[in-house]
Amino acid sequence: MRRAVCPGSFDPITNGHLDIIARASKLYDVVHVAVMINQSKKGLFTVDERIELIREVTADFGNVEVEAFHGLLVDFCKQRDIPAIVKGLRAVSDFDYELQMAQMNNGLSGVETLFVPTNPTYSFLSSSLVKEVAAGGGDVSHLVPAAVLGRLTDRLAEQRGGQ
Repeated sequence: MRRAVCPGSFDPITNGHLDIIARASKLYDVVHVAVMINQSKKGLFTVDERIELIREVTADFGNVEVEAFHGLLVDFCKQRDIPAIVKGLRAVSDFDYELQMAQMNNGLSGVETLFVPTNPTYSFLSSSLVKEVAAGGGDVSHLVPAAVLGRLTDRLAEQRGGQ
């Protein structure tokens, strides 16, 4: 069984993330989406909420498993016998950092990294940018799945109401 992992914080998952996961799901029998737990960062959504959203928007793929991880990605891979990491590249600037990570991960564990060029439609897209634009009242409906848009709108309204 061919297995790969798509790691990230996914706070929230965007159409760019979803595009990479969808493409990986056509190449591998099982795609694990590993939601990174970073205790030092306060996310807009909890890890459990992110997992729930990702499961909802990837349900139709049929071969995606979503779970949280803490620590080294290579340990996550070793524990699940995953030989490949799939990463989307938006620009040349991503490549420099991701190449170093790929080489380190391979050196530590032999796990390979597959770089997938991002669909040009999403080449500028990041979760941080989506949150910033949405918080400023901008339309991000074309940047995130509908289920995410509803939750994002609600969460930002909650935050504004609590200020």
